[in-house]
Amino acid sequence: MVEPLAGEITVYFYAILFARYPEVRPMFPPGMDTQRDRLLRALLRVVDLVDDPRKLVRFCGHLGRDHRKFGTLPAHFPAVGECLLASLARYAGSAWTPEIAAAWTKAYGTVAQVMISAAEEDEAVRPAVWPATVVHRVSRGNGIAEITVRPHMPYAYAAGQYAGIETPWWPKQWRYYSVANAPREDGTLTFHVRAVPGGSVSEALVHRAAVGDVIRLGPPMGDMVLDVAEHEELLFVAGGTGLAPIRALIEEVARRGGRRRVHLFLGARTGAELYGVDEMLRMAQKHHWLTIRGAVSDEYVPGIRGTLPEVLADYGPWYEHDVFLSGPVQMVVTAKETLTLSGTRPDRIHHDPFETPVLSAP
Repeated sequence: MVEPLAGEITVYFYAILFARYPEVRPMFPPGMDTQRDRLLRALLRVVDLVDDPRKLVRFCGHLGRDHRKFGTLPAHFPAVGECLLASLARYAGSAWTPEIAAAWTKAYGTVAQVMISAAEEDEAVRPAVWPATVVHRVSRGNGIAEITVRPHMPYAYAAGQYAGIETPWWPKQWRYYSVANAPREDGTLTFHVRAVPGGSVSEALVHRAAVGDVIRLGPPMGDMVLDVAEHEELLFVAGGTGLAPIRALIEEVARRGGRRRVHLFLGARTGAELYGVDEMLRMAQKHHWLTIRGAVSDEYVPGIRGTLPEVLADYGPWYEHDVFLSGPVQMVVTAKETLTLSGTRPDRIHHDPFETPVLSAP
């Protein structure tokens, strides 16, 4: 009922939240467009999962832990619930019956309690944010920078996970990036960042960040990790900077002894954009279990031509593999459809949530 009015609802929600509870306004960035979009996707995700309690609790637990970096406290939840229900009631009109109101009140209470409990458990074992110093930075061309940071405190994560990053130039604006390496002995993490036009955080990281600058990391997130794989045969598919978590996973396979067989497909529109191929080829020369193929879709160059989903169909089937997809949303969606149609079980296809991790899980 209210989804077509989603933009108006989220604007109204934050307007009344800040009017009724002005003390929470400093927790949010000056520009609210991204924040409003996140709220909407989170609400839609809750509705999607309402009949799957296990996944709903897992999703809300992720939200609760991730919200610690914003400074969220248990006392904030009643205020948010009050304004959220008021916003839904205003825009649902006559559809907002006593029964619907009671259901949403109960649902919000459940979501809030799960988030609070997850945050409290998380607080007992680790900090909310990790300051990290930039120790290396190199340009990879096509608006991509490789940035390595050293957290000031131990940062435990698994290969394939991602983290929120806040820069000193845009306080309270967090963007999510996958770690491009398996855990290292020296504790450093490398991120591959592409400057997005108009993207304040990505442009700051690519064009402004320098060795010695201090950023802040949120907690590691995501379930696209090696331990979810059941098969010995692995298929990795990476488009653009989607190579980052795939590279970390390949490092993790090597670190565990390389007992799996790995097929890697890299894709881009042009040969110049086929990012990271040289490094992956060096890894393939070092590890006999790694096979690499690169594909270009919009340019005639020697080698494989076509989109990644098309190439996967040509080289398949892949039903005896665990599949890890990373890259542009449309590539992931189409590749998943192609693989499913050729017999790969959906539960064997792994990828990060679309767009903003956690808040827009597919």
